[in-house]
Amino acid sequence: MSLPCRNIFLIKNYKIFCRASVLTLICISLASCNIVKRVKANEYLITKNTIIADNITINDERINNIIIQKTNNGLEGFLGIRFPLKLHIYNLARPNIDSIINANILSDTLKVKRRIALLSKKQFNKQIDAKQNFNSWLKRTGEAPVVLNENKTIKTANMLRKYYYSKGWFDNKVTYTIKKDSTKRAEITYKVTKNTPYNIDAVIPIISTPAIDSLYNTFSKASLIKKGEQYDEENLENERDRINTYLRNVGFYHFGKDYIRFITDTIGTKHKVNTELIISNRSIRTDDSIYTKPFKSYKIKEVNIFTDDNFENRFKTISDTTQYQGYNLYSKNKLRFRPKAITDAMFINNGDTYSDLARSRTSRYLSDLQMFKTNSIFYTENEADTTLTANIFLEPKKKYSLSFDPEISQSNIQTIGFSFNTGLKIRNVFRGAETLEITGIAAIGASKTRSDDETSFFDINEFGGNVRLTIPRFFTPFNTDKIIPKYMAPSTVINLSATSQQNIGLDKQTISGVVAYKWLPSKTVSNNLELFNIQFVKNLNTSNYFGVYSNSFDRLDNIARSINYINNDESLALPASAANRFSAADIFINDVLTNNTILNQNDEDFATVNSIEERKERLTENNLIFSTSFDYKKDNRKDILDNDFSVFKWRVELAGNLLSNITKLTGQDRNENGNYNVFGVAFSQYFKTEVDYIKYFDFGRKNILALRSYAGIAIPYGNSNSIPFAESFFAGGPNDNRAWAAYNLGPGSSKTTNEFNEANFKIHLSAEQRFVLFGKFRGVLFVDAGNIWNVLDNVEEEAATFTDFSSLKDIAVGSGFGTRYDFDFFVLRFDVGFKTYDPAQDIGNRWFRDYNFRNAVYNIGINYPF
Repeated sequence: MSLPCRNIFLIKNYKIFCRASVLTLICISLASCNIVKRVKANEYLITKNTIIADNITINDERINNIIIQKTNNGLEGFLGIRFPLKLHIYNLARPNIDSIINANILSDTLKVKRRIALLSKKQFNKQIDAKQNFNSWLKRTGEAPVVLNENKTIKTANMLRKYYYSKGWFDNKVTYTIKKDSTKRAEITYKVTKNTPYNIDAVIPIISTPAIDSLYNTFSKASLIKKGEQYDEENLENERDRINTYLRNVGFYHFGKDYIRFITDTIGTKHKVNTELIISNRSIRTDDSIYTKPFKSYKIKEVNIFTDDNFENRFKTISDTTQYQGYNLYSKNKLRFRPKAITDAMFINNGDTYSDLARSRTSRYLSDLQMFKTNSIFYTENEADTTLTANIFLEPKKKYSLSFDPEISQSNIQTIGFSFNTGLKIRNVFRGAETLEITGIAAIGASKTRSDDETSFFDINEFGGNVRLTIPRFFTPFNTDKIIPKYMAPSTVINLSATSQQNIGLDKQTISGVVAYKWLPSKTVSNNLELFNIQFVKNLNTSNYFGVYSNSFDRLDNIARSINYINNDESLALPASAANRFSAADIFINDVLTNNTILNQNDEDFATVNSIEERKERLTENNLIFSTSFDYKKDNRKDILDNDFSVFKWRVELAGNLLSNITKLTGQDRNENGNYNVFGVAFSQYFKTEVDYIKYFDFGRKNILALRSYAGIAIPYGNSNSIPFAESFFAGGPNDNRAWAAYNLGPGSSKTTNEFNEANFKIHLSAEQRFVLFGKFRGVLFVDAGNIWNVLDNVEEEAATFTDFSSLKDIAVGSGFGTRYDFDFFVLRFDVGFKTYDPAQDIGNRWFRDYNFRNAVYNIGINYPF
């Protein structure tokens, strides 16, 4: 694992946090368990609040949040555990630390003199300050005991009464009981009797403006207030928002939610609610009076776009004016954009009815262009008629921006490495609001594997470059506006990249190109179509295969000794020459597979050697992938503070079909393996699909249950009988099954010792319970389950193959715990995973076989795993 310099501070801070948390827990365990030690006589610590409505205990977080005096924070309420951790920390602090220091130290003149003589005056003062600061830290980190205040209990009861009244239980009654004990603890129970609810009966509109009244039959069809439904004050508020949104999108520029109100009547209605919907006329304030008049619907008369409005230009006059498709474009310097590039972002058009939606879409589209620092939209009313002039002010970003990112790293293949990433971003490169990004990487490192110090000095290197062009529209030969209108923010991405490695693995050279289209059908849905994705991977140093996959070499070595192919004191590896080492292994494989050893096809060792050879051929072959894929994502998370949401992702990919049809139509011959070649490489052909679903449940007080389910399969066909390594699935690691290291799990129940285990079918499930420890520390308990298998490909090993539903018995289960520290802008996490059910063990011996810290896997990661 490489550790860039910019991340070193994270590791150091993480160690500090771990030590701090461990010390705190030790202190707590050594301290008295008496949580009421800071509760005064005749006071009571609130240890439990319960709300019971019609004999049913209420767990709804919204209702429980009404309680004013909540119990102390910590692990209270988590899985039934009640442990107010922050209160315990607070109790460690001394309430009168100054008096204690004065009595024990400062009042004793001789003691003070001896300590000053031993430490110096400065160090002595720092020691006193440290005691006071640590005591203050305990108070800040902890939480003072929540002491019963019956006045607040009465207020809570009144607030509960108001809440249930707002939900239609107008005749509800709320009482409370307080259970006190001799240990200064108290439990409060609120009892709610709802009684008969009130239902909506008639909704009577009283609308003063004739233009709005004429639209009532139209906008009332989607009303949230329906006859026969239980009264809910929240529905009335949502209905006000809905009506306001509707009217402001059909021209009523001056309209606001305050002009909408409801009057309800329940007198003599037998639990029915008669509701009047009142929409008033517009109020206009003058210097000495207020008068009303009906609202008017406005249209857009003119749209002015100021393309270079910034602080530097504030005193300049407009020097460049352009009219394009009904828009007026003004610039104080020469217009940098083609007019169409800006007007394509406009949803505000001449002659259109005023609409808030058009305004917000225009602002969002302009922001998505990433051409402008800010965009501001203002309207001015034309007094001569009921029209508006829209003035749009744009502050452009700089055309060029540079980025530099140097790193120092260390890993399992290099003692030290240096890398440098640089990038150039050019905005509006073709005057159509396009963005061109050019990035490059250069890295060198000193190898760990070379025995010769001179040849190992910076013998590792990697160089690469990437060019990415983003076009803020679909770049196609035909118009797609009717299929995907511009409010969906369509864009095109064209990406080209190339990398080359030396003395890294098999020394790959990679060239790739992508043409992709992105659009957003709604606020929650995003789509991405990669029309063309071409990848060419060439392995330059295939003779180093057994240097990279040394476990496979060791297995060959052991088999060669076991059949006396070599002596026990010999090896297929010859120390004098690395090249001879690899050729010796290859010769041995060839001898086994051509029946030039004592092994035959019925021997287990023969099958092992054959499997190693097939894997070697697959991982050393060059790859050509020409694919098309589609990604769908629906994310209903409202914002970063929303912890009750779901995310659904689906991806489907087809590779090789176009090349297959071209080679057949052109009558090309197959190679010796029966496959078609393009540029001398057998192209890959497969179908791949993945489904990923994430669901969060917010139980309140930052107690969150997070679930994830994932399944993926890649099926080779036509020109392929296996999936390229880069497109296969692996299991294990900090974002997968955390009880296994990355690539160490599976396939199936096989006991493979390969460095990188992969397959073409995967199932993964995860569940995490997240909760607050104290401060910015978070805790988590998790369970991960899943595995990878081979299916419908050329792998024949039964243990690694998914045959039917009985193979699900090989789903691995890991469980564990972890901590997180929230830095606000990212989360640092540490998880410990234990192998709970290990399919690699014999049946009957799989549960809790290695469930201990010695065999646990320790994971460090950034942000949450899902």
